[in-house]
Amino acid sequence: MYDKAIRLLTKAIKSGKLSRENLSITYYNRGKAWDDKGDHDKAIADYTKAIEFNPEYAEAYDNRGDAWFLKGDYDKAIADYTKAIEFNPEYVSAYDNRGIAWYRKGDDDKAIADYTKAIEFNPEYAKAYYNRGTAWYRKGDFDKAIADHTEAIEIDPKDANAYNYRGLAWHNKGDYDKAIVDYTKAIEIAPEYAYTYNNRGNAWDAKGDLDKAIIDYTQAIKIDPKYANAYYCRGNSWKKKGDNDKAIADYTKAIEINPGFSYAYNNRGNAWRDKGDYDKVITDWTKAIEFDPKNSNAYYGLARLMATCPEGRYRDGKRAVKLAEKAVALKDDAHFLGTLAAAYAEAGRFQEAIVTQERAITKLKQEGGTKYLPGFEEHLSLYKAGKPWREK
Repeated sequence: MYDKAIRLLTKAIKSGKLSRENLSITYYNRGKAWDDKGDHDKAIADYTKAIEFNPEYAEAYDNRGDAWFLKGDYDKAIADYTKAIEFNPEYVSAYDNRGIAWYRKGDDDKAIADYTKAIEFNPEYAKAYYNRGTAWYRKGDFDKAIADHTEAIEIDPKDANAYNYRGLAWHNKGDYDKAIVDYTKAIEIAPEYAYTYNNRGNAWDAKGDLDKAIIDYTQAIKIDPKYANAYYCRGNSWKKKGDNDKAIADYTKAIEINPGFSYAYNNRGNAWRDKGDYDKVITDWTKAIEFDPKNSNAYYGLARLMATCPEGRYRDGKRAVKLAEKAVALKDDAHFLGTLAAAYAEAGRFQEAIVTQERAITKLKQEGGTKYLPGFEEHLSLYKAGKPWREK
């Protein structure tokens, strides 16, 4: 189909019978055919010729912007969308497209500004509401995200992505029931979307219904057997159910699919720890740090193991201190401070252990973690007595 169109358009271009205006249109149409075939370089060349023959051809700029976008060159895409808007200041899709390019570049504010302009010119443009909602979501403004996705749904009740993203916003607000309702609606509309099953699984997991979570993760994997995050999430649910072997199997599969999956290494390390295989624990947490030097949980886990492990051959106070200091630098958390105190104690630095544990207790109270307070106070008593704390 596209090949025939390209042949006919090429014949017309070579005929020498077209006016400049018609040549511009013909190059534009051939560019669209190249785009449809997936040859964005040839599409760009044709849109460029269309612009040469008509320098104010807004649609050619917009389509060339799309081709640059698909090639991953967001700066050139933005430049072309801007030109399209210059020649047609009410070009709704050009604003929306430029917003998407800004979003891909990580500039949510500029993206929101462009989506808002698209909505101003076309208040029934569901896609712009959806896109603006995703930008609000990434900025952490879940109420605005919900409002925009609701508007998108009202305009287009079959927009599965809008239900999915509104579900994510509800989830982040802690309303897992509303999240599940939205994910379920998204699945009804688009049952082939693996990520919606995964998201609903996360909501079931957050509600504590681990069996339903596992069912949804399993369905996500059935749809997409290379979905590393679904294996990872299912592993987390197995871990919570106390089945470390199944958790390890899922984390291992996630790592096979995505060898740099730092948190899969981290959580597999947690499962090995529960099974008492400390060599594998150290290997996995070390890998987690290798692939993500900002993985605070991996530093924390290694530090705690090397400070408090019941098997002496795994303890290393000096290294535990360095690891715990790194963890605390990455995350200001009472448990991380408590591990730093334990590391100081293992290294024989009891005065620093006391001061740090007191800080940990203060922080714990501020965080509302009072159920851990007796243990924290017991550790402080040990340090005051010149004794390290050991896991049992």
